[in-house]
Amino acid sequence: MSVAHTLQNGFRVRLIPFEGTDAATALILFKVGSRYEFEEINGAAHYVEHLMFKGTKRRPSTTDISKALDGIGAEYNAFTSKSWTGYYIKAEASHLPLALDMLHDMTFHSVYDKKEMDRERSVIIEEINMYRDNPMMRIEELLEERMFEGPLGWNIGGSEHTMRTMTRKNVLAFRDKFYTPDRAVVVLAGKVGENTMPVIEKTFGSVKAHVGDAAAPFVPYRLRPSTKGHRTIIENKDTKQIQLALGFPSYAIGDKRNPAVSLLGNILGGTMSSRLFINVRERRGLCYFIRAGNDPMEDVGVFTIKSGLESARMPLATKTIFQQVELMKKKGVTPREVREAKENIRGRLLLSMEDSSDRADWYAHQELFQKEVKTPAQFLETIAKVTPKQIQAAANDILNRSEMTVAGIGPFKNESDFRKKSAL
Repeated sequence: MSVAHTLQNGFRVRLIPFEGTDAATALILFKVGSRYEFEEINGAAHYVEHLMFKGTKRRPSTTDISKALDGIGAEYNAFTSKSWTGYYIKAEASHLPLALDMLHDMTFHSVYDKKEMDRERSVIIEEINMYRDNPMMRIEELLEERMFEGPLGWNIGGSEHTMRTMTRKNVLAFRDKFYTPDRAVVVLAGKVGENTMPVIEKTFGSVKAHVGDAAAPFVPYRLRPSTKGHRTIIENKDTKQIQLALGFPSYAIGDKRNPAVSLLGNILGGTMSSRLFINVRERRGLCYFIRAGNDPMEDVGVFTIKSGLESARMPLATKTIFQQVELMKKKGVTPREVREAKENIRGRLLLSMEDSSDRADWYAHQELFQKEVKTPAQFLETIAKVTPKQIQAAANDILNRSEMTVAGIGPFKNESDFRKKSAL
């Protein structure tokens, strides 16, 4: 059961009480991410997320915030994507008033001290370097950098240059434009009592409603044109294991075909009994990991096949991957595969909904990006109705090599060397 409210200032609130837990999660999700930036401040959304933990007027330092939350044994963190930024606190339910007060204080009363901001620039640069030095993390950045043109292809964390040069004035202007009640949702899930709404009214209800022009919308994606077959991006790195990612444009959030795409990803490469895992790893020993899945965004999705491969046998691995892709497109899926994939998705979702954080996240994302908020049970009803023909149709529509983007990390001299060694 969920109960929806809208505060006078435009804040959307959703309460999801459920039994069997003594915990509760308070989550606030803002409709802003790196794709809303302009080039000079690429990384600002992620930077703002970090700065929310650096002190408020009532809690002047990072230590004041962390000690208050550590003192109640809370779990707390934040995350930034290309389309959204979220902050959450999960604690024993009696501490919900503190959690709500803290989230409100951090997101609307942080001081953005210049010394703290400058210190945090170096922290984020090291975070950027960490991702760059980890091929399994880096491959996703490379893929979308080549796949999309404009902000959607930019690194969420920005670059060393933008982190050193973006001004405090521009960062605060970005925050003020997007951190507004009409672009946010507050969700509470778990052991949520009847006394919760007065606390929300006192905290988030006190924020002034947004006045003036609406924030500029994100720049719609454009698929980069390719004159030499598929688009390719290579990063030379002396690694034993080759990181390979194949990306295909798919459907946006809310598209009615997404349930079929979820099942497509599950059957093709979503489990240890999926087609790619069995045929590439188990039967031929060509990789350590391989997976496929879909990531829908506001105006497009990305269906990705990723793998860590042995360099010497990469041509056989890529050949095997595409044999399975073409088999999926030409022959479709079996009724047994569909039944098992549906049950797998059902089981995973129901297990995740036992956690108040996962349940809060489920409803918050739908509230921000969907026209209709579906319960997990309603979502599973749509999954149950998907037919094998719909999955095959999605495969033929999405898994198109002419629109494919390829990213690779390994000891390659150049793109030509990569194509030769990978047989792509």
